[in-house]
Parts: sequence; structure tokens; C-alpha cells
Amino acid sequence: MDAAKKIAEAVLYEGYVLWPYRRSARKNQQRWTFGGVYPRAYSEARGEDDPWLMQTQCLVSGAAPAVEVKVRFLHVVEREVARKRDVARSASTTLEFVEELRVGQDLYLPWDEATEREVAVGRFEISGLGSPRRAGIDIPAGSTEEALRDPTGEVVGALVRGWRALRGTVEVEADLLWEGIYRLTVRITNTTPWKGEDRESTLRETFVSTHTALTVEGGEFVSLTDPPEELRELAEGCENIKTWPVLVGEEGERSKMLSSPIILYDYPQIAPESPGDLFDGTEIDQLLVLNVLSLTDQEKEEVRASDPRAREILERCESLSPEELMNLHGAIREFRMLGG
Repeated sequence: MDAAKKIAEAVLYEGYVLWPYRRSARKNQQRWTFGGVYPRAYSEARGEDDPWLMQTQCLVSGAAPAVEVKVRFLHVVEREVARKRDVARSASTTLEFVEELRVGQDLYLPWDEATEREVAVGRFEISGLGSPRRAGIDIPAGSTEEALRDPTGEVVGALVRGWRALRGTVEVEADLLWEGIYRLTVRITNTTPWKGEDRESTLRETFVSTHTALTVEGGEFVSLTDPPEELRELAEGCENIKTWPVLVGEEGERSKMLSSPIILYDYPQIAPESPGDLFDGTEIDQLLVLNVLSLTDQEKEEVRASDPRAREILERCESLSPEELMNLHGAIREFRMLGG
């Protein structure tokens, strides 16, 4: 996975579930706090706290650049746990939803998960974006059922996952500011009908952890963090709403930009010593790993039962060797200083 993709993945899952990765942990009672684009009717009823619009604006230089636009977000999925119940005097069976189910040595609990969604908006010649181009977001509601089998192989229950429909629009346009300098705008709006529900339920109709990935050919993106002096005023005039675009990829590369709901610097990196995602990107891996290993057996069981991704974290932490743990203790790196 290249550097830009790694950063995008880290942004997508930042805050997905926080240490101690248990459903009952207080900090996990309100999830999905980054990059939410909420149904417009809900947002307007609530005020500005939960926006229905996310806007990226950045500068592109080049004689005839073309830009590719992708929007990614998480779609909240409700996971329910059901056990099989035989129907008397009938060959049929039915499922009964329960608060927990033990199958062999494994415990299963209902909770919300998420699935990744990507909207490939398209590739556009920037000079032709004087009129906005639009792509619709239209994800129908659906559900899946995963059978749970006991050690003998008999189906004793199921994990039932369901998701609601999502509706919205991605709009792309560009303005020529100077010769060879364009301002690119990407707007993401959520038009999913809102039924007047509370925030927790409305999150299932929200674009969660939304970010925009941009790639340019035949031109370059201009850093908004450290623009050239002659473009500083134009860079400061870019209006970014609930997101911030930075250059990503290898140092010095200017063909990729990630517009993230988390403020980053140009060319952010994942520490090479990191053993994998922990969803607490602003924390220190070593401390998190040690905290995970110090959980009680009962707490670890709840982690495994709470969420498949949380279970992966626990199993990864438990499998680390002493050498891998020591590598997390710290590293010294040399950085080239820029300046005159």
C-alpha cells in the first residue's frame, strides 16, 4: 500500500473505536465523531454542529491539467445477534434477537459496525469545469445474515447486519484565477430523507469519516499549508468547510491531495514501526499496545465480542514479539530542514 493510501486509511478509521475497544467503555458510547456529513434536514434542525455539507477548495497549476476525484466514507451498519429458535410442530425455524449469544468459546454482542463506501466521481479536464459536474450518491438499504455454528457445525444463531439508504451529491467545479492557476472546488452534500430521529439513529444515514482524494495529471497541486509567496493570498482565499486538503505521497510529490476532516500537515506519514491500525491515531502505539495487554480476561472477551476490527487489534497485540514491542519504544530520525 503506497504512502497516500496508508494515510487515507488511517483517516477513514480514526476514532472508529477507541481504547479499551470495548462496547461498554464510556468513550465508545458516542462514536463516529470525525468527518460526518449528516442529512440536511437533521443538520438544519440542529444548527451548525452536525454539518450537511463538506467543501474542499484548493489550487491547481498547469497549462491543461486534468483531475480525478474520489470521495470515501464509512456507512454505519447495525449488527444484531440472533439465536435460532425451533418452531413447535413445524419443520421451520426462526431467529430471535438477543442481547448476547455464546457459541462454543465465543461471545457475540450487538453493536454498530461500518462498511467502506467510495464514490468515483470521475476524471475531468479542469478547463471544462466552469459549469459544475455532479455525481449522485444513491446507496439502497440492505441486509446480510451470517450463520453462527457451534463446534459440531450446527447453526445455532446468526449475525444480522443491516444498513439504511443514503442519498447525496458530489459537485465538482473550477475557476480560472490567473493564467495557469485554477481554484478547484468539491462539495459533498447529504440529501438522505430524515425521519426526525435522534443523533444515534441519524448516524446510520450519515456519511461518516468523509474525505476526498484528488489526483492531478498535467499539472500540480499547490500547498495550502506552505504556498509560494506569490500564491499565498489565493491560497488563503480558499474556503474549506469541515475539511482541510494536504499534499500526500512521497516528499516533494504534487500530484496527490487528501482533503481530511482531521488537520494534517503536508506529506503525513505512518510510523514504520507501527504494527497496524489502532484507530487512535493521535496516541502512542506502545502505550496503547501495553494497555491492551493489561486488560483482564473478562475485558478481552468483551473486546472480541464487541467488533471484528477490535478483535483484530487484540489478537495483533497479543501476537507481538518482545522485539516488536521494543521497536515501539522510540526512534531517532533525521529531517532535512528547509529554508534560506
